[in-house]
Amino acid sequence: MSNDLTTSLRPALVMTGLFALTLGIAYPLAITGVAQVAFPHQANGSLVERGGKAIGSTLIGQNFASDRYFHPRPSAAGKGYDATASSGSNLGPTSQALADRVKGDVARLPVTGKPIPPDLVTTSASGLDPDISPEAALYQADRVATARHLDPAQVKALVRRSVDTPILAFLGDPHVNVLALNRALDAIAAR
Repeated sequence: MSNDLTTSLRPALVMTGLFALTLGIAYPLAITGVAQVAFPHQANGSLVERGGKAIGSTLIGQNFASDRYFHPRPSAAGKGYDATASSGSNLGPTSQALADRVKGDVARLPVTGKPIPPDLVTTSASGLDPDISPEAALYQADRVATARHLDPAQVKALVRRSVDTPILAFLGDPHVNVLALNRALDAIAAR
């Protein structure tokens, strides 16, 4: 009986060790190496730097509270835009807590007479979405233009130029990266 157990156990342990080394060490190292060579910017977090200092990432949303900047989607990650606590709120459509949070977000938005884009009052699944819809960006354009003393048409034109189109024209929705848009806005002000 113990001979049968040894005969059966040895190949199982050898295969477990082999797969652990292959899939747990060799494969991740190979993929990391390929990513570093082929896509170094993306593999290192798509960090955006100014003056040699990282100011954000194009992949992770961050809070812009000033009226001088475009605001991202609300965040449910930790206490807001906490990359170590990325998760959705898991609140369902009948949740009173969700309804109260959305009402509060709607109340904080300026009254424009235009319908409020849903992504300005709803969180993303990760709570760290760096993008908003073009409609959400255009909704905020007048507020940003007023705060910066710019022509609203100039700010709206900047938003339209900042729209990223879907891959192959059908994979995904048009979107605007909030960090990239706000950096472009700062570049206008620096002129």
